[in-house]
Amino acid sequence: MAYKEALAVWKEGVAFDVTPDSGFTIHLDGDAQSGPSPMELVLMGLAGCTGADVIDILRKKRQNVASLEIKVHGNRTEEHPKRYTTIEVTFSVTGQSIDSEAVRRAIELSETKYCSVAASLKGVDQITTRFEIKATEPAVA
Repeated sequence: MAYKEALAVWKEGVAFDVTPDSGFTIHLDGDAQSGPSPMELVLMGLAGCTGADVIDILRKKRQNVASLEIKVHGNRTEEHPKRYTTIEVTFSVTGQSIDSEAVRRAIELSETKYCSVAASLKGVDQITTRFEIKATEPAVA
């Protein structure tokens, strides 16, 4: 099992700088004022994950893709935890002599086999939480 980790450091308001194992820090803002919100990042992650799969598969199928755009739209509940109820992914593939069956199959393979973000969004059976409290040193008078 692959272990992944991320560290979120509170900055102000509901904003955090989050650094995963890769070392690339992203500024997230729960209010989406100074950076993307965590829920926007879910859609961004899905777009990037499925996009990487699809372009890789299309290259292997020798499709001459000039550009690929993925638009992801999510609908959320009004009540907390305001989870996504529906997500729509639209792929826009541009290139010469693109085979529609190759595109359909690439998307299908991403959805059903390769995209770990899509698989993660299908449901979670259990979420485990833990916390620790670190005491600060008393102020010196």
